[in-house]
Amino acid sequence: MNAPRITLVGGPTAPDRDSRIPPAHGPNVRRARRLSHPACHVDEDLAACTQTREIGQIDAVLLSHDQHADNLDNAGRAFLATCRCVLTTGAGAKRLKGGAEGLAPWQTRQLTKPDGSALQVTATPARHGPAGIEPLSGAVIGFVLAADDQRVRPIYITGDTVWYHGVAEVARRFKVGIVLLFAVSAQTRGPFHLTMDTNDAIETAHAFRDAVIVPVHCEGWAHFTQTCDDIETSFNALGLGSRLRRLKCGVATTIEALPPPG
Repeated sequence: MNAPRITLVGGPTAPDRDSRIPPAHGPNVRRARRLSHPACHVDEDLAACTQTREIGQIDAVLLSHDQHADNLDNAGRAFLATCRCVLTTGAGAKRLKGGAEGLAPWQTRQLTKPDGSALQVTATPARHGPAGIEPLSGAVIGFVLAADDQRVRPIYITGDTVWYHGVAEVARRFKVGIVLLFAVSAQTRGPFHLTMDTNDAIETAHAFRDAVIVPVHCEGWAHFTQTCDDIETSFNALGLGSRLRRLKCGVATTIEALPPPG
């Protein structure tokens, strides 16, 4: 039974490089401005992103949403055209066209490799900000990945969401071993967060009480108002620090799940 190896390329998704992000407009709007670049670019050998050179072939892209540049920029869109499988929201699939496939929350897609091994991908609900934000933010989803090896607990990728009843429902339905948490309180439209802040991260850790928490999408953009250090400080203060695993950009990291309870 192998523990998953996770490489943070930068931000929340596949490699990107486009820093020409169109500005947002309107009252109380903070521009989504890039502050750093990813560990590799889409026009490079993807295996060179890590010290262990193990990224290799991209089998599938799980895209929380396509409408915001910090999740999918122009270079990312071009990269998707080279991918065999892109799973995203229904609205996103229509916009992206090509081979993108839209999933609604709780829909499942099975991915099978040539060796016969399978991975169940289940779309999960997400809300990209406070209640009522949906007409502005658009559709967003997360994902649960479940291997055909029942000894391996599922991985939950939150996508861009805050803590709300949809995330709590994921915790009720799945005995998750690892949570990839999109975090650090992104703010662009007003004095409210669009991704999980430290309090949301703590709520998530308590809901998924047997899971390792791995924060991602927590660096490199000006509209992030907190840091992974803030999450670590909060987790340590509440005795949750042993469950937190931080990734170093560009380095493949093995994430061991917690021992089964009892």
